[in-house]
Amino acid sequence: MTINAYGAYAADKPLEPIAIERRAPGAHDVQIDIAFCGVCHSDLHQVRSEWGGTIYPCVPGHEIVGRVSAVGGDVTKFAVGDLVGVGCMVDSCQHCASCDEGLEQYCENGFTGTYNFPTPDAPGHTLGGYSERIVVDDKFVLKVSHAEDQLAAVAPLLCAGITTWSPLRHWNVGPGKKVGIVGIGGLGHMGVKLAHALGAQVVAFTTSEGKRADAKALGADEVVVSRNPDEMAAHANSFDFILDTVAASHDLDAFTALLKRDGTLTLVGVPEHAHPSPDVSALIFRRRVIAGSLIGGIAETQEMLDFCAEHGIVSDIEMIRIQQIDEAYERMQRSDVKYRFVIDNATLAG
Repeated sequence: MTINAYGAYAADKPLEPIAIERRAPGAHDVQIDIAFCGVCHSDLHQVRSEWGGTIYPCVPGHEIVGRVSAVGGDVTKFAVGDLVGVGCMVDSCQHCASCDEGLEQYCENGFTGTYNFPTPDAPGHTLGGYSERIVVDDKFVLKVSHAEDQLAAVAPLLCAGITTWSPLRHWNVGPGKKVGIVGIGGLGHMGVKLAHALGAQVVAFTTSEGKRADAKALGADEVVVSRNPDEMAAHANSFDFILDTVAASHDLDAFTALLKRDGTLTLVGVPEHAHPSPDVSALIFRRRVIAGSLIGGIAETQEMLDFCAEHGIVSDIEMIRIQQIDEAYERMQRSDVKYRFVIDNATLAG
């Protein structure tokens, strides 16, 4: 079927209306009429080929929520009318050790991303959520149990939410743990909300004095302006875990110095060029760890969505029409959004 979408034909071209094809639902497929799609920084990087390897036409979008409009004959978990979500993956090999453990994001044969990954469907690569509809294998579709009027604000949970939830869970963040969240943007604001809801003592780190009140409102117990050496020094050797959401290259030593013995600094942002090499003595003499984490598996993503529904957690969003996407990208580069743009996909029709 031919549907309306928005995408780019080259890295130096603005996004524009594109007609794309979606396959008819197969036996295990779920067809979703997309209501809203979050705008991730990855969308901008990919569509402008800042990471290289972009296949055009590129239709971004991997924070997708909507309603099931058709299911294949072998689908039992979903029915027409269900509220559902699709995140960063639409397939994986489903037989390697990572997939067997429900960690499809680490598929040893490579997962299939929601856009810009090879697929048998036309045009030969996946096309994402800046579109009216998507067809996805039922194993990669998620149930949404939030109220329907929260649906737009649920969309960013499918990337920003799970990207922060997965490391918080893996490193056992909860009561009795002192946790830092570096960067109060699309990912960081979700990290603060989730760490707070998990019962941790939460300290937010920002470079901006102006975000102090905002971070407190999100659930931070304390806010540190990371450019203030006295504020940083007051927290030396005190954190069990720090989640660093900043995607720009920066000095990691300032944060490893804040970890307790056996503490972990986990990175979830991929910088435009390498971070300065860390001081390994700060790691060796305190048995500290610098780690990384990538989104989350399907079971973990469902766990996160259910937890957020139970605790009334959604993303803080600004709704846009699809025709405003290039302006949104420019504002996102200036960090001029609190904290996630979400596209009203109904605007694709007009």
